Amino acid sequence: MAALDEAHALLREFPVVDGHNDLPWALREQTGYDLDALDIAGDRRERLHTDLPRLRAGGVGAQYWSVYVPCEQPDPVAATLEQIDCVRQLLARYPAELAPALTAADMEEARGQGRIASLMGAEGGHSIANSMGTLRGLYALGVRYMTLTHNDNVDWADSATDEPRVGGLSAFGREVVAEMNRLGMLVDLSHVAATTMRDALDATSAPVIFSHSSSRAVCDHPRNIPDDVLERLPANGGVAMVTFVPKFVLQAAVDWTAAADENLRAHGLHHLDTSPEAMKIHRAFEERNPRPVATVSTVADHLDHMREVAGIDHLGIGGDYDGTAFTPDGLNDVSGYPNLLAELLDRGWSKADLAKLTWQNAVRVLGAAEDVARDLQATRAPSLATIESLDGTRDGN
Repeated sequence: MAALDEAHALLREFPVVDGHNDLPWALREQTGYDLDALDIAGDRRERLHTDLPRLRAGGVGAQYWSVYVPCEQPDPVAATLEQIDCVRQLLARYPAELAPALTAADMEEARGQGRIASLMGAEGGHSIANSMGTLRGLYALGVRYMTLTHNDNVDWADSATDEPRVGGLSAFGREVVAEMNRLGMLVDLSHVAATTMRDALDATSAPVIFSHSSSRAVCDHPRNIPDDVLERLPANGGVAMVTFVPKFVLQAAVDWTAAADENLRAHGLHHLDTSPEAMKIHRAFEERNPRPVATVSTVADHLDHMREVAGIDHLGIGGDYDGTAFTPDGLNDVSGYPNLLAELLDRGWSKADLAKLTWQNAVRVLGAAEDVARDLQATRAPSLATIESLDGTRDGN
């Protein structure tokens, strides 16, 4: 109990900056963005991982709201704009709790006001539809990071969970990174293939982030970060934000998920199918094969290893709440962050370490990207590159 009390006290001074929360997509899926129908001013634990009371209970001081849309979305740009509009509606609806934030200074100002700094991150380069103008448009609307891919490749970058196509980043992909640097938009390397991680680190002139990724050495899943990439973060200045998703952090859950997916395919269904038929088959599988459960300790194991490899100055937190069906015991929703800090305190992490993990590293990395952008904008014009001019064709050939 002493460690938990200490964690709550620390969070009052250095609250959590969480790198990734999918509440906007959950609101789209559940209510078609009807904020009256699912008012997060009250406790909504029966339907969501996230609401304002539990954000407060969890000590969250800044949140990157994901403006995610699926790779297969027919018009990803329009859907991304709708997601941005959802975040703006949330900010307008709850001004006493949520503060719009575009810069590191905005984050600090919100902390001083006792409000939750609200930033946006686009999850997947498909949201720009191979257009530099669209990239700049998203930045102008407040998007402050872009994950280069989601689950599928884009024409110019390979995803961690798709078949390799361009071998990392194409020439146009490197230009996307350069333009993000010029804008001050953080390059997010969650979801991308390890080859893409390495190419992006070679191409970038600003610090990168992993908005919600854990350690591949601790749990061998392609969504996680290999040690050789973690080792490059000190020179780059970037931050890896550990995620809580059980199938990315617990090896037994990785193996269980693979078996469950194969079971759906054996019944002629896609492994991501959530239809009633698919869920019936899935529930029957789970009854026969109980799902492994991750814990707070599971996540702490990742942070211990990532700290050893990358150093305390390069770690953060990105829970992926409302973007996952399952969560670890003790990290069931956004109120659970104090439990993680208490576990780390029990493992010997200092208050100074935890202040970096929760607040200081994430604020620093956005400020550093702003500094790089300020210098680049003095010497580099907005990119007019097209994928055809740099890569030849849109199919990467």
